[in-house]
Amino acid sequence: MKLLKKQISAKDGSGFVTLLPDTPEDLWHTYNLLQTHDLVRCTTLRKVSKESSTGSVTSNKVRMNLTIEVTKVEFDRETLQVRISGPNRAESDHVKMGAYHTLTLELDRQFSIEKLCWDQIYLDRIEESCHPENDAEVACIVMSPSGLAHLCLVTGSVTVTKARIEMNIPKKRTGSSAHAKSIVKFYDAIYRAILAHVPFDKVKCVLVGSPGFQKDDFFKYLLSECQRREDRVLLENQNKFVMCHCSSGHKHEIEVLFSDPTILSRVTETKLSKEIEVLNKFMRLLDTNPDKAYYGYFHVQKANEELAIDSLLISDELFRSSDVITRKKYVSLVESVRERGGTVYVFSTMHVSGQQLQQVSGVAAILRYPLPDLDELEEIAAAHDAGYVDEVEDEELTEEMRRRREEARVREDMEDMGLA
Repeated sequence: MKLLKKQISAKDGSGFVTLLPDTPEDLWHTYNLLQTHDLVRCTTLRKVSKESSTGSVTSNKVRMNLTIEVTKVEFDRETLQVRISGPNRAESDHVKMGAYHTLTLELDRQFSIEKLCWDQIYLDRIEESCHPENDAEVACIVMSPSGLAHLCLVTGSVTVTKARIEMNIPKKRTGSSAHAKSIVKFYDAIYRAILAHVPFDKVKCVLVGSPGFQKDDFFKYLLSECQRREDRVLLENQNKFVMCHCSSGHKHEIEVLFSDPTILSRVTETKLSKEIEVLNKFMRLLDTNPDKAYYGYFHVQKANEELAIDSLLISDELFRSSDVITRKKYVSLVESVRERGGTVYVFSTMHVSGQQLQQVSGVAAILRYPLPDLDELEEIAAAHDAGYVDEVEDEELTEEMRRRREEARVREDMEDMGLA
């Protein structure tokens, strides 16, 4: 992503930025920057009808600049396209004010986004997208003996499926060569997909996973073929291939590859590996020391008030909330944790790790020290979810719970002494 122009007020955070996306990942960043009521300006094609003096109507597609107010934004995970719908908010010779239009943001076409307030999360997202060299890429290939394989590129924010290969591989039969021929055809399809889709100038390593010894057989085939065909790209980068174990050729097996400590050591400089490592640590603490691992906004917020958060794990899905108050709540939490010396990890829901975090409310924390008293917040959180209490009553409810617990303890002591 290229930042062409930036004009944001230091007083209230209002202003606009002009961006030029040049990689598919930039469009994912753009999707995370957009929110309802933003103004987006870019070039687009629109069908314009004109009526002549004789009454005949002619229609032509005219390229024009439009500024629309975002009412709906969609991201296509397969084609990596961003589509925005909304009414026109600027004077145009061909489109009336208030007329609805749909813009499709594309690669190598600049656009401007205007907001009433650019908070720190938005600014961090722009910084991240404009400096992609900070994130190394990883290519992953998972395959299975049944003839299914996926080739994916994993960056700091997106896991992009570049190729899905599926073939029918017959079983081994005595006197038949059909199985061996199908295996060679299957390996050749993966080989060609690697040449077509893996940018070795950016990729740090290529993870190859399969059940059993299939990955080793494929790597032997790859080495022999690249020597026979004299493919210099593979000959010069064969040391980047890392063999690892997985159970199938489905895309979700990529998570299994990154959970292996030996694999993490090879990709330790990537953003994704750090996120997976901290998520695995959180899951382990939930089992071994639950007083140091909490999830859910209320538990995490209370831990932050105690200055106890060492690592905050939060999903980018929470920042895409159409409710401004909800978004500000999580933005304030992130800024507060950073001010108090904690580390913040923003997980992308385009990765399996982000989807896994989303299953536990989308926000979690690893604490510096145990806080067993936070268990009392279960009742508060349940009451809030049910709509019986709002945020301002939390402190009063906690005091009431403490008073009741103290009264119960006094009654128990009196009963033990026979005074009740």
